[in-house]
Amino acid sequence: MPPPAPFPRLATCVARWLVRWRLPLVLLGILLGLVSVERSRHLEYSRSIAAMFDRQDPALPPFHRLGRTFGASSAVLAVYTDTDLFTPTGYDRLAALTTELADLSGVRSATSLASTPLGRGIIATASNPAAARLVDLMEGYTVGSDRCTAAVVCVLADTDTGDTIAAIRDVMQHYPAGTVAGEAVMLRDGFAMLRRDGNLLGTTAGLLASLVLLLLFRSLRWLLTPLAVVLLALWSTRGALALAGQTLTMVSTMLSAMVTVVAIATVVHIIVEFRRHRNAGTPAEEALVQTLATLFWPIIGAIVTDIIGFGSLIASRVGPVHDFGIMTATGAALVLVAVGLTVPWLALAGRRAGTPARAWGEGHLDGGLDRLVRRIVISPGPILLMAVGLIGFAAVGLRSLQVETDFTKNFRPDSPIVASYDMVESRLGGAGVWDILLPVTEPIDATTLARVAAVETRLRAETAVGGSAEPGLTKVLSAADLLEAVSPIALADLGTTTVGSWMVSAAISLLRQQFPHLADSLIGRDPVDGSTWLRIMLRARERQPAASKQQLIHRVRQIVADSFPPAADNRAGEVTGFFVLLAQLVERMLADQWLTFLLATGGIFLLLSIGFRSPLIGAIALVPNILPIVIVLGLLGWSGSPINMGTAMIAAVSLGLSVDSSIHYTAAFRRRLAADGAIQAALATAHQTAGRAMIFSTLALVVGFLALTTSRFMPTVSFGGLSCLTLLGGLAGNLVVLPVLLSLAASRFNWSG
Repeated sequence: MPPPAPFPRLATCVARWLVRWRLPLVLLGILLGLVSVERSRHLEYSRSIAAMFDRQDPALPPFHRLGRTFGASSAVLAVYTDTDLFTPTGYDRLAALTTELADLSGVRSATSLASTPLGRGIIATASNPAAARLVDLMEGYTVGSDRCTAAVVCVLADTDTGDTIAAIRDVMQHYPAGTVAGEAVMLRDGFAMLRRDGNLLGTTAGLLASLVLLLLFRSLRWLLTPLAVVLLALWSTRGALALAGQTLTMVSTMLSAMVTVVAIATVVHIIVEFRRHRNAGTPAEEALVQTLATLFWPIIGAIVTDIIGFGSLIASRVGPVHDFGIMTATGAALVLVAVGLTVPWLALAGRRAGTPARAWGEGHLDGGLDRLVRRIVISPGPILLMAVGLIGFAAVGLRSLQVETDFTKNFRPDSPIVASYDMVESRLGGAGVWDILLPVTEPIDATTLARVAAVETRLRAETAVGGSAEPGLTKVLSAADLLEAVSPIALADLGTTTVGSWMVSAAISLLRQQFPHLADSLIGRDPVDGSTWLRIMLRARERQPAASKQQLIHRVRQIVADSFPPAADNRAGEVTGFFVLLAQLVERMLADQWLTFLLATGGIFLLLSIGFRSPLIGAIALVPNILPIVIVLGLLGWSGSPINMGTAMIAAVSLGLSVDSSIHYTAAFRRRLAADGAIQAALATAHQTAGRAMIFSTLALVVGFLALTTSRFMPTVSFGGLSCLTLLGGLAGNLVVLPVLLSLAASRFNWSG
């Protein structure tokens, strides 16, 4: 027979203390909530792309070098349409816009056709060969092939400034078809959506879940109780994060959803057990004491497993996931605090302590649960065989999981940011902006520029990927191209002569004097070590398959490594930029998902084994919760649906959530088994108590999580939809697979004897 629950006397003492001091506790909860609301107002969003990576990530040093050397860690494309672009009026309009954007606070530099050394002479393409060469050079960068689309490339001085992008967008509203695009714009819009989601969707999810409980139990008390726990836990979490100086990140919207899940599941188990004692004729106060004493250790165990599951994300090298682990683990712990502060008073407040009514159709539920128990006892083999078959089928699909590196797929197709990208991709050839940094020595001579030009030739000719005959790079631009376009003598003809080097040095000096912003965007000095770097600006299509994007980045890195390998000072060519970092972000999240999932599995197994004093029961309780995760991810692989930021955290998070039900079910099964030793009766009791609570809480949570699917940020939509599927899968696993395993183990090891 399994051992009794640990320390029952302690559980009873704590339960009586909570009920006795319920009024001071709820007043303390109100005070905590008010203080937390005030503190949470100081929470800020971290919009920095660098904050999404581990500080030791090798991708960050080149990105930081790009920012401090060229002030170009992010760029915004300001695009508009002008049929008179190559007229004096059109040129003056573009020059005025370029100046206006360059003067905005937060804009380091603004580059357009009006920034070239030829000035207004750039429009004389028919009579000036140099102008024609420069326009051809800038095509796909600052001018479209239609010669009607103009773009101003704005380099931001601070990658964490959303106000600058908003100011650029305001300016562009006064121009025909004016729009903005760029990875920095996507990040800014994504965070704006997340801020709205965080304020609305989390509250909506909690409210919807509570309304379902109102319909089920037909009592305003049981609407307010879970809602109070959710709000107090969420506000307390946000207040604690603000107090600790934590910032919100791109996945912080899901924090409210996670707190809602833990809170609703905990409160529903209390409601069902409390009703059972009330229906047996126990007075309300004593019924609540018995309820809290009975569920004391299961609730603590469930929340600790949540903390382990969420906390495993702290091991991730991706900043938002790491921070999300801290936030959700804190939130789960504060759910326990919120339950202790609010539930005792709300459950007993008023002249009549409300007994939760039976839900509509609950009589049919009783019969259905009893029939399910009989089926489990009669046919355990086919159930296990079906479960094994599903796992095997899904496991094959896991090998086909892909990552989504097209950041525009994080937005709904009808969103303005996607429309902007469509315009840039179709008219300018690509909205993916990235860079190559090449180490050079001063003074820059003709030989150096010829070496840079050779790299560019390979980049234009050898970057076709994905079976396409077209180069993967839509634009390659450097100081060598600019000087080649305006020089009367080809750079290759200058050779290594003294005169040739002098001419190049003189041309670079003239460029720096007359057009300092343009020169500084192409030739820079690292203020940290004083080294000089030439920059090759690259453009690629943002909207392309993940595999093609990764192949392109890999190919560019190969070319740069071949042409500029590490020199005597250990400096080598570097490939960086938003395009590169965002392409790597979700891929690293996917790699970290398996690490965090293993950590969560190991930690939860250890806790369950200690809590139930049986490694066998610990393993049994894990199986039905791993099952839906494997199946959902496997089906994603089979369907070819790529994984985004919302999907990449689902494994560890779902395991932490669904194992709560396994703990409550197993505890109920063992209590009844210890009482009379009848396995079928123990299963029936567990189904009618913990199983019933699982059904009610899952129904409420699935309805609540549907609110997340209305977000305009697709990772939130994915997270909400997949969470619903894993919650339903966890319910099936805990009502079908878990009882089968427990009954077989109880028979095999004679737990009932």
